[in-house]
Amino acid sequence: MSMLTPPGMGGQYRITGERYPRMRRGRRRGWIVSVCVASVVALGVIGWGTLQLVGVFTGDGGKASAAGAGCAPSAKPSPGRSADVASRTGKALPRPAGIKVNVLNATPRSGLAKKTADELRKRGFTIGQVGNAPKEFDKKVPGPGLVLGAKTSAQGALPVLATQLAGAQQRTDARGAGDVDLILGTAFTKLTPQAAATQALSALASPSPAPSPSSC
Repeated sequence: MSMLTPPGMGGQYRITGERYPRMRRGRRRGWIVSVCVASVVALGVIGWGTLQLVGVFTGDGGKASAAGAGCAPSAKPSPGRSADVASRTGKALPRPAGIKVNVLNATPRSGLAKKTADELRKRGFTIGQVGNAPKEFDKKVPGPGLVLGAKTSAQGALPVLATQLAGAQQRTDARGAGDVDLILGTAFTKLTPQAAATQALSALASPSPAPSPSSC
């Protein structure tokens, strides 16, 4: 072994010129490590992409369920007394006793006006004129009937009286504030049953609020 041979070379390399052989560590171990790291990164990317695709095709039901779970159901307003609560326009509805009703028969059947007036009186309304409808309405009112009054009664007396006869039309005329007319039409048979009329009056007095968008 030459004295110029580096220790540990075992005589494999000899110095024959002015340049020394370079001592390099094998590259095989570094290449394996690089391949392993690249594989782990690739698997992570593939897994993340798979989760994204699953979320797209299945929807975001988990988040929606979690959001819905925290929303408390809105309380429904309890119906109050029709005389003391506000109507849809915010104005207080009149009591039946404060509404004077003229019951007029526009059908060829006799006795309907008196019978209907007696029933309305039992339900708390004040009764005015009872008789046949004027010529302009005689046999000219289709449907069960017509509720007619001043423009000022359009949001008060007229809808309250209309709850007593389902399907009745509501119309205003040029009269001043005062009594209202219930004109019985050709399809009239009887007033709405009192229980149903009371329920309709309560709904008129305490309308359910429109649902608001959820803020949850």
